[in-house]
Amino acid sequence: MRAAWMGGIRAGRCCSKTAFRVSLTFNPGYKAAVRRFLCYPMAQPLFFKTAKPLTLAEIAAITGAKPADGVPLDRVITSIAALDAARGSDLTFFDNPKYLDELAGTRAGACLLAPRFAKDAPPWLAVLAVREPYRAFVAVARTLFPDSLRPSLVFASAGIAPGVHVHPSARLESGVSLDPGVVVGPEAEIGSGTVVAANAVVGPGVRIGRNCSIGAQSSVLNSLIGDRVIIHPGCRLGQDGFGYVLGRTAHMKVPQIGRVIVQDDVEIGAGSTIDRGANRDTVIGEGTKIDNLVQIGHNVAIGRHCVLVAQVGISGSVTLEDFVVLGARVGVNNHVTIGEGAQIAACSIVARDVPAGARYGGFPAKPVKQWMREMFLMERLASRQPASDKTRDEHIGRRDPKDMVQGK
Repeated sequence: MRAAWMGGIRAGRCCSKTAFRVSLTFNPGYKAAVRRFLCYPMAQPLFFKTAKPLTLAEIAAITGAKPADGVPLDRVITSIAALDAARGSDLTFFDNPKYLDELAGTRAGACLLAPRFAKDAPPWLAVLAVREPYRAFVAVARTLFPDSLRPSLVFASAGIAPGVHVHPSARLESGVSLDPGVVVGPEAEIGSGTVVAANAVVGPGVRIGRNCSIGAQSSVLNSLIGDRVIIHPGCRLGQDGFGYVLGRTAHMKVPQIGRVIVQDDVEIGAGSTIDRGANRDTVIGEGTKIDNLVQIGHNVAIGRHCVLVAQVGISGSVTLEDFVVLGARVGVNNHVTIGEGAQIAACSIVARDVPAGARYGGFPAKPVKQWMREMFLMERLASRQPASDKTRDEHIGRRDPKDMVQGK
């Protein structure tokens, strides 16, 4: 066990088949070994199978790309890979001059790139010129690996698996798949094509639409879920919001009697939590994408097609209008409204309303240009501090932190 805990990882080939050989050894070069393992060129994905190989002619049709002269349109592509890891049956893309060296050395079967970079491609590379290479690459990846787009069943068996607990009053349409350990409460309804992975809980009266995916170990309570919603593993929807009336001797809990309403085509990342409303509903608008570990408080109203990146925290009764983007670890104070199309930089704290279309950042958040000017001025002031102040700061830096805590 100690060797497994402290071990390094090495990758290699086993027999004539492409595979990873993992060995666990007591190895001080653990980090370097992991990097070698993760960067090892893969001939095919480890967990996802190609739905159907594509020829370059089919890829050109999907993406609208223009093949360069002499490109073999009947060449078959079975997978995708990065420039430096791609092999002869892989598709890759190039859209950043920073990686010109990788482009020059790639062994990919084909490469999607912007027309202005076609001259930089090596002569052996099958070039497909397209205005937005990455968008085109994603379109092909979605065609090759449709199963990767939403959580799949852990038990890998369609239908109702053994060990499922469905209340007699619950209603399941045809084509619903439930993994072992799933619990479906009284009068809950689940639409056709929806999959619920292992040990997930669908609470009493919950409605889940069609073609949804509910990840393993998730709980969906007091919620109405639209169609084509993806809820990744470990999510919590519909539990109590955090509401108390504070007092001198005790804190009085506020009843939370609202619901969570998730509209169509929403995706919710792993480990995220959405509290039900207190006296109104918590609403997640159509097409909104929520990253992992996001907290959404009670009575929050999120508009259509918003993007919330990892570790965002939204306090109660906040309103996000349509197409708002919150960078990672943004915090939003309660009762704030962020206008349509506004963007908030990562790690910012939003304490007041943000107008539509604005770009804010900082602590507290303010217009980005103002924030950057203030940061620039602070840096200039710090660089001009007197020599005596610098000496004092250096002396403080050498002191024992325990002495500083104790006021010495």
